Amino acid sequence: MVNLYPVVPDNLEIAIKEALKFIDGGEEHRENNESKKPRVYSWKKDSSFIFSAFKQTHGIDLSAEELHWWVFLALFMDLGADTAFSRIINLRSRIKSGKATKEERSAARDMGDMFDVEDDDIKSVEDIENRDAFMSKVRQHVRS
Repeated sequence: MVNLYPVVPDNLEIAIKEALKFIDGGEEHRENNESKKPRVYSWKKDSSFIFSAFKQTHGIDLSAEELHWWVFLALFMDLGADTAFSRIINLRSRIKSGKATKEERSAARDMGDMFDVEDDDIKSVEDIENRDAFMSKVRQHVRS
């Protein structure tokens, strides 16, 4: 929240709604659990592949550039199919949809932990506790 709002806004409910809208590239945030697609990438796990794909596709070194989030999202959606990142995403999609060949499933198994993407980036007990503490503060603020 601090990255989006250096000072906590008075109306936290509206602030959260607007933050989600910003993160979603200006689109109204919709949480529709029925049409949720399987997760095929992780910002944490795939960061090196994403950095490499940006350099390969757009000639941009993300560690040296300052991009507006919406510009980043637009470029992210246009990463080349010939990047390692795009090939991994394609393989994960095929595996999760059940359309992968025997050879693709074998390749995914050979990749081991690098291939698997959790449904949530939160992994450690500390991360869970930090998330719970944050949500508790949000709920307290909304009630007051």
